[in-house]
Amino acid sequence: MQRFSRRLAICFLAAVFLCGCQAAADTPNYADPDNWVYLQTAGKARSADVFFVCPTVYFGDEETCNMSLSDEGVRADFIGAVNMQIGIYDEDARFFAPFYRQAGLNVYEMSPAEREVYLASAFRDVEAAFDYYYEHYNDGRPIILAGFSQGADMCLRLMKDRFNSEKMRRQLVACYAVGWSITEDELSQYPYLKFAEGSSDTGVIISFNSEAEHVTESVIVPAGSRTLAINPLSWETGTGTADRSLNDGACFPDTDGTIISEIDHFTGAYIDGSRGTLKVTDVMEADYPPQLDIFEDGVYHVYDYQFFYRDLQENVGERIAAYTAQMNEAA
Repeated sequence: MQRFSRRLAICFLAAVFLCGCQAAADTPNYADPDNWVYLQTAGKARSADVFFVCPTVYFGDEETCNMSLSDEGVRADFIGAVNMQIGIYDEDARFFAPFYRQAGLNVYEMSPAEREVYLASAFRDVEAAFDYYYEHYNDGRPIILAGFSQGADMCLRLMKDRFNSEKMRRQLVACYAVGWSITEDELSQYPYLKFAEGSSDTGVIISFNSEAEHVTESVIVPAGSRTLAINPLSWETGTGTADRSLNDGACFPDTDGTIISEIDHFTGAYIDGSRGTLKVTDVMEADYPPQLDIFEDGVYHVYDYQFFYRDLQENVGERIAAYTAQMNEAA
């Protein structure tokens, strides 16, 4: 009943707001392989499946606030964004990444109520893609949910709407929801959600948001709010500083996934006790501008994966190994 009421509320908001900026109408059919960036159903044996949700690549305009799947230029950007992050996840996992009618960057300049209409529309596609994957391809295999930015938001929505099932939770290796906020209130509201506490716990959410030490607000973590985070260098949730010597390598991939630059021991980091954000300690701010107008200088949102690429890559393998060991012990 609660879920039905929420959907009714979203429909009402859509009726109010969609008179201006419209949602794209080309509903995807996930039985069609063309609606997947990656659909790795064959090939060598892998230990888990990754269901990956792409970050925002569509800028939006006054007429259309959700990406059209028939826009070849945006589809190319979408593929490029997925390719930049696949290397973190696919070493020992099959990789599934759907196209979806994501909300445009312009919606993040709207009020939360207005914005939700377009994000809810995007989530309906993600939910449909996940359900199709689960029914036709999963076959009881371990699952990693992964995304960045809007993709991380979509993964958290999947956690709330699909992983209330004990069966689904038993299959969850982890949810990497990097570049989005998750709060204590949300964990209280959805008590089956667990935030990571270390490097190898499973069935948990991993999240952080990178920023310079002087930053006090952002679109992702507004002033006065507090998100949860785990430090990707120490894999601890406390506020102690992890030295740059723990950074296994920042990587800057091209849109075909090729790493064009790698820097060992790139930066240290610590979790801000008030904001819960990940403060980056050894980066020259001018060298890493925010790139997107919705972010102020010092918000390193677009670099969340890149600054800690090797650490995340290693951690995915560690959590898969921990999950596999747990399943073997239980068998």
